Amino acid sequence: MGSSSSWITSLFLFLLSTISWVTSFSIDENFFQCLQNYSQNSIPISHAFYSPQNSSYSAILQSSIQNLRFLSSTTPKPQFIITPFNESHVQAAVICSRQHGFQIRVRSGGHDYEGLSYVSDVPFIIVDMFNLRSVDVNVDNQTAWVQSGATIGEFYYRIAEKSRNLGFPASVCHTVGVGGLFSGGGHGFLTRKYGLASDNIIDARIIDVNGRILNRESMGEDLFWAIRGAGAAGFGIILSWKIKLVPVPDIVTVFNVNKTIEEGASKLVYQWQYIADKLYEDLFIRIFISTDNANRTINAEFQSMYLGGVDKLLQLMEQSFPELGLQQKDCIQMSGIESVIYFSHLPNDEGLEVLLQRNQPKTFYKIKSDYVKEPISEIVLEGIWERFQKVDIPVMTLTPFGGKMKEISEHETPYPHRVGNIYEIQYKVFSRTEDGATEKRINWIKELYSYMTPYVSKSPRAAYVNYRDLDLGTNKNGHTNHSEAEVWGHKYFKSNFERLVQVKTKVDPTNFFTHEQSIPPLSLFEK
Repeated sequence: MGSSSSWITSLFLFLLSTISWVTSFSIDENFFQCLQNYSQNSIPISHAFYSPQNSSYSAILQSSIQNLRFLSSTTPKPQFIITPFNESHVQAAVICSRQHGFQIRVRSGGHDYEGLSYVSDVPFIIVDMFNLRSVDVNVDNQTAWVQSGATIGEFYYRIAEKSRNLGFPASVCHTVGVGGLFSGGGHGFLTRKYGLASDNIIDARIIDVNGRILNRESMGEDLFWAIRGAGAAGFGIILSWKIKLVPVPDIVTVFNVNKTIEEGASKLVYQWQYIADKLYEDLFIRIFISTDNANRTINAEFQSMYLGGVDKLLQLMEQSFPELGLQQKDCIQMSGIESVIYFSHLPNDEGLEVLLQRNQPKTFYKIKSDYVKEPISEIVLEGIWERFQKVDIPVMTLTPFGGKMKEISEHETPYPHRVGNIYEIQYKVFSRTEDGATEKRINWIKELYSYMTPYVSKSPRAAYVNYRDLDLGTNKNGHTNHSEAEVWGHKYFKSNFERLVQVKTKVDPTNFFTHEQSIPPLSLFEK
């Protein structure tokens, strides 16, 4: 009797696994057939389709994941990955995902801090845009079309191929994908001179919920407004951006002056707050704060780029920030494109081609952000330094505003953090290996964030959407209530949030394009 029961149980489990396999195979086949039906076959979509049964699936999935917190065995994995080679592949992915009930996550560089471009808790697919990364630069009218799968490094490289006197105000981290960066704002060393990346977008091509390809004229000004600062993934899939290039001189001057606490870093950081946003707009000085574990102290690196030569820079520094004690030996003159390599800490003996490298070291990390409207006292800064001593590899980056940023209305695009902000803070804690202390580090950064509450922006306490932070709140179970959404919505977008909800309701009322902090349509707000 026992052996008979065991045999029946084994047969049942075998049949169950067979049914599961057949069902999975059926889903694969049906979805794949749909993709074939809706895509053009100059390059068959089979070359861009990966299921878990494919030997390359894991390598493709892991290729651009930067945050190892979302690369564990328990992290939800996509049903399929599509790496489109042409626009019809993206259209097919949208149409077939709607038909088969899959959520879409779109990835270009993989730098999103909460893994929203490659993780979901419902059945989903990833559309990874890395094959769509062409850059078409028009020197005569100083514009460029750049596909959303390109990285910042690739984008800058292609500009420099055509002209060393043209550039673009965006990140210096060369592996960030333009698809996400541009849609959330995008700032860097040219921001005080020319504004954000999103401020310099003049057209776009987007695939909407119906699989249509729209440009600025056909999508309308409301949607064009929304995708330039609110994160485009909640509205559609960006195929490419048309951007306005900006002039850069033949020579820029950079410096990186490091000061420890013992060398007066606290006083220098304090004084920097009074001039950071008021400097001549051609001069950008940010501060990178970290620990020096070997010497058990805190380092403040004053990192700067000036759009001109060293002689004029020294004059400006003597007038505005003499306390830093900048000397000619601290300064290096170079081209604008070389400054990207310099601040990215890339090898300077490999030529500009080093910017084409798409991979960077993967780490475990958590990031949060703030905006500062009034200078923070030395006593408060010293409280930060004390907390820095309690964890390994903490980092703060203080990015100055002013200049062009205060000239643009907070309603011009969804990105509202303009006039009145001295600088932005990025807090980061990370580890290069999993040592069991990830939770400790996350708790540490939350405690630091809590400590900073009285000293940063208020009503709302603002945050940068490109530094996604799910601690601020999420859309749960496919719906949200108004008070919950208002929390993170107003932190990122302030009063622009209401207009974004109206745009979302118009272009994607059923919330097909969604993630934990995408703009919800009115229909999903709980009454």
